[in-house]
Amino acid sequence: MRQDELRPSIGARHKRKRVGRGNSSGHGTYSGRGCKGQKSRSGGKVRLGFEGGQLPLIKRLPGKRGFINIFKKEYSIVNVGKLNVFPPSSEVTKEKLFEAGLIRSLKHPVKILGTGDVHHALFVKTDRLSAPARKKILSAGGEVKEI
Repeated sequence: MRQDELRPSIGARHKRKRVGRGNSSGHGTYSGRGCKGQKSRSGGKVRLGFEGGQLPLIKRLPGKRGFINIFKKEYSIVNVGKLNVFPPSSEVTKEKLFEAGLIRSLKHPVKILGTGDVHHALFVKTDRLSAPARKKILSAGGEVKEI
């Protein structure tokens, strides 16, 4: 079989509907738009969510309104108590947290929060720390460096 012999299967291709080409075509006069009204006019559409003057759904549900801040920074969150999986006096970085399975992705910056306790000294390099997390790591004899 050659490329020039290939044909689409029967019924796979349809002829384009040519409207407004006379009544003998079957699509003349109103061109498939019916009679008068907004939808028969050119450009006659209603905006998204319009319900014919009835209070739209988006306005009837107050909790669903508002906006999404597109500049919001998403952080991968790790609690201080989870850092005990690392051996004493080891360096904790974003990559090591990923290898240990404490964060899902390296794409987002990491923030360490203060839930739990650290039992040994660690050298933590991270994007953000909460004040309680910083206090607990330093009190355990570790060091903190924000990148």
